[in-house]
Amino acid sequence: MTEEYEDIDDLDFDDENREGEHEMYEHHRIEADRGQIPLRIDKFLMSKLPHASRTKIQEAAEAGNIRVNDKSVKSNYKVKPYDVVSIVMAYPKRDFEITPEDIPLHIVYEDEHLLVVNKEAGMVVHPAFGHFNGTLVNALAWHLKDNPLFQGNDFRPGLVHRIDKDTSGLLVIAKTEEAKSHLALQFFNKTSDRKYIAVCWGNLKEDTDTITGHIGRHPVNRKTMAVFPDGSHGKHAVTHYKVIEKLGYVNVVECILETGRTHQIRAHFKHIGHPLFNDAEYGGNEVLKGTTFSKYKQFVHNCFTLCPRQALHAKTLGFIHPATGEKMDFDSPLPQDMQALIEKWRIYTSGREDLI
Repeated sequence: MTEEYEDIDDLDFDDENREGEHEMYEHHRIEADRGQIPLRIDKFLMSKLPHASRTKIQEAAEAGNIRVNDKSVKSNYKVKPYDVVSIVMAYPKRDFEITPEDIPLHIVYEDEHLLVVNKEAGMVVHPAFGHFNGTLVNALAWHLKDNPLFQGNDFRPGLVHRIDKDTSGLLVIAKTEEAKSHLALQFFNKTSDRKYIAVCWGNLKEDTDTITGHIGRHPVNRKTMAVFPDGSHGKHAVTHYKVIEKLGYVNVVECILETGRTHQIRAHFKHIGHPLFNDAEYGGNEVLKGTTFSKYKQFVHNCFTLCPRQALHAKTLGFIHPATGEKMDFDSPLPQDMQALIEKWRIYTSGREDLI
């Protein structure tokens, strides 16, 4: 029997809400032994996942989140030898209540099933130790105060993915359990579309390339992630990037996530020697490229002030609507701080052939 399991968030991960949508849900993959006798799949999963209730398993089946050999099955399906069973389930609720807070939200789309928001940098996505208030979930609890999904002690109601506190950009939030399950499956199966825009230090060797390397918690600094290219630790992660503008000592890049791991873009670019600009946790808040002249160093520090966080924005988001089956695509403009940062570098490099 083989089983793949994605760990739940550690609540002591402080204020960094993780990029990895897989941490929002349990994902199990179990291969039946050759001697497996025919057994209802709900009973089979209860024997393999003792912490999961039969009700929870049946709900997953009804939502299409139980698959055998890559095909959705109902709870009465009978498992046979060598069947490969996968299941996606929401993690259980925590023992504290969400306080609704009247915090402005930038809602770019909303209907009875879901809403899409453009999150500002600096807003934590959901409560965790150190941040129980002022989060996106607190704001949603106010906005959707009459919605049963956003009442009670679920500290991640409607969430199927997330972005870091100091990353800006688009997020989709489900307003029903059915929509939540449907959207979660899309993110798990990598059928959702997402593009990020980032500014990184240095000129990348290739204008278009792919970064591959397992990502796991850093063995020393537990607030950050590290890349393990030999696969000895962490989870498989793939980031595709394209340079869209070279600005002397920094590049503006477009990133497409093939996987959704914690701090994926930030850790991958650190790994290849090009940390994101002003990413304090991954070393990007130092003068990493350029001259030693004090005037240049002052220019860089002025840029840090202009964009006082990692230069990373979740620009586009695409998914299939859980109720209508329609393809939904959203685009968001770069926030003012990143626009100002890029423009400042453009002015700095204009007329400088040695920097192009």
